[in-house]
Amino acid sequence: MWVYRSIVRSSPSRHAIARTVQWTRHLCDAQKLSQTQPNIILMGSPGCGKTTVGRILGERLQLPVLDVDDHHLEPYWGVSVAQKLSEVGSEGFVAAEGEALKAFCPQRSVISLTGSNPMHAEAMEHISKTGRVYFMDVHKSDILERLERMKVSRIVGQNDGTSMAEILDFRQQFYERWYDERIICERLESPENVADKVLACIAKHQNPKAKGYESTRGFNLECSTFNDALLQGLAPDDGLVVPRAAVPFFTLGQLDRLIELSYPERVLRVLERWIPCNEICPSRLREMIHAAYGGAVFQDAAVCPVRPLTGSDGQFLQELFHGPTASFKDFALQLMPRMFLNAASECTEKHKYLILVATSGDTGGAVLDGFSRVTEKAGSHSPGVLVLYPRDGISSIQRDQMVFYHGNRARVIGVEGADFDACQTMVKKIFQNVDINKTLLDKYQVKLSAANSISWGRLLPQVAYHVSSYLDLVKKKVIAMGNQIDLCIPTGNFGNILAAYYAKEMGVPIKRLVCASNSNNVLTDFLSSGCYDITKRRLKQTVSPAIDILVSSNLERLLHYVTNRECAIVREAFEQLRDNKVFSVPKQVAESLHGMFSAGWATDEDCKAAIKTTREKSNYLLDTHTGIAKSVADRFQGDRPMVIVATAHPAKFAHDILASFGRQINHRTPVDLIRGIADEAAVPGLHEALLKTLSSADDKPKLTCENNIGHVLKQVTDLARCL
Repeated sequence: MWVYRSIVRSSPSRHAIARTVQWTRHLCDAQKLSQTQPNIILMGSPGCGKTTVGRILGERLQLPVLDVDDHHLEPYWGVSVAQKLSEVGSEGFVAAEGEALKAFCPQRSVISLTGSNPMHAEAMEHISKTGRVYFMDVHKSDILERLERMKVSRIVGQNDGTSMAEILDFRQQFYERWYDERIICERLESPENVADKVLACIAKHQNPKAKGYESTRGFNLECSTFNDALLQGLAPDDGLVVPRAAVPFFTLGQLDRLIELSYPERVLRVLERWIPCNEICPSRLREMIHAAYGGAVFQDAAVCPVRPLTGSDGQFLQELFHGPTASFKDFALQLMPRMFLNAASECTEKHKYLILVATSGDTGGAVLDGFSRVTEKAGSHSPGVLVLYPRDGISSIQRDQMVFYHGNRARVIGVEGADFDACQTMVKKIFQNVDINKTLLDKYQVKLSAANSISWGRLLPQVAYHVSSYLDLVKKKVIAMGNQIDLCIPTGNFGNILAAYYAKEMGVPIKRLVCASNSNNVLTDFLSSGCYDITKRRLKQTVSPAIDILVSSNLERLLHYVTNRECAIVREAFEQLRDNKVFSVPKQVAESLHGMFSAGWATDEDCKAAIKTTREKSNYLLDTHTGIAKSVADRFQGDRPMVIVATAHPAKFAHDILASFGRQINHRTPVDLIRGIADEAAVPGLHEALLKTLSSADDKPKLTCENNIGHVLKQVTDLARCL
């Protein structure tokens, strides 16, 4: 089966073929289930096509079709809608219409709401309980053209001197509040195609194979919802949690609709595709996303801008370092804590939680900052956070940044004589130890959870910024919609590049994913040969410590997917890696991977040279991880635009960068080093949030423990006791 899958993935027409098959299946599935289907409620602006789409759905599903205007309001009032509007005026009409809708109790029908129904909260609360609300999200220009052509004259507010465009803009907030499923309609899309999309949503919700989560190694998880998966962390069989459903898909026309949106709104459109509406309500998801990425949390208004790299034709930088801890990890970890607390609050079993994290430098600070921002609202229900880092394996700036957050509910522990792989292995062993977890639960009412990218809830938000980078290039007219691009990503634990792979599978026209490694280049060898071998490797400390990793956890999720969920292959591979430090994948799998990914690596000297050359050509200063990516990207640059993912601000690695320029670094404080970085190039400038954090970190304790699981367990127990 996985052989067929790899062949399908290499076919340029696979999405078109798959959609044709899917629409046929959706219609058959929906017809079978129509007898038990609750009301299908269509919502949207006047002129969006609700009535026409409703008729098509009714015919296909053999269900009654009810238009609220024609089949309820006019019989209920005994007068036409236009006459009622004339009698009571716009404000009175919304109230009268709402009261009428509260008396409407249809069953097993396709219902087309009026454009103004969503403006009455009580009425929408009533009708939404009778079925699922589908928001027909149609482009405003298409709606205005239709309304002009139809000469509609009975729209609330239309005769009050307000333009139709203003009416549509005002109403959008109400539609965004009440929908269960958003149907993103392409420009000038036919009603038949829109109906197909609604049928696809109906079939998805009724398909048991598309529900819940599973382990990459085959364990039958009890996780039935996204919230369960978020709280679960690691699977009991050592595998990683993944959704059972197929990767959701955007057509090019749907992607085109996302171009003019803000970053938070793009994130919402992406995550809605992954998280079922009955697991996190879209309006609640919107609140969390806007809290995470809105306001002044990120220093750049664009959140993750894509900039051309002057002097490097065809290359662009996506800056993922404008968050509070100056790392790409902020994109997941400003949102994930909010989703975590939402999940904990909805869990029937009320526990305290301890987030256990291993970090190679950046994850720790981002986890600590993200959870610190929601602690005040959560109060005593806020999780504790314990971060393990290799004491001698990260920069002093990374260490001090984490130490700043040390407090009653947060501990930062430097593990002596350990590297990141050792820290991560201890975290996994603690998760897998049944006795330890039982003791924490029985004695302290504490459950463990994860915030590394081994957590599905941590990985998923990263997909959105890869989608966004493509949209930005289209918006800037660098490419036309549908043209392909390449991405080059500095890679260690494989989470970031896996998120890019998911973006590609969602329909984003990414041709090549370039995996950029430092001297710990096990991924380069694996993606080239299909053999993952660390038998003779020892972890090397480099100037890019966040990717100083030999065991790339998220590779397991990729193999689970490309083998068509052949759990036996995945389980055997990673058991061999654990026991023998080597595994190989079947030839067809290796060939499939080679067709999806390119891989290269760079030495410290290559990295420093790339940083220096870029500064000279572009007056732009790369950090040491983006320097690795730049060095590798130069070798793979072709005719397509290449987006290099800039994963950290150079100030986080000021010591090595300034030393490479021959600057004096001895006896300079972290704050002084950061200011020194800002003097080296005009862009990206000073990172104010990082500077502020480090200025307050001096008086915090710097805790350490021995490289021994018993010592780490004592730290876990001590923090659990305090929660």
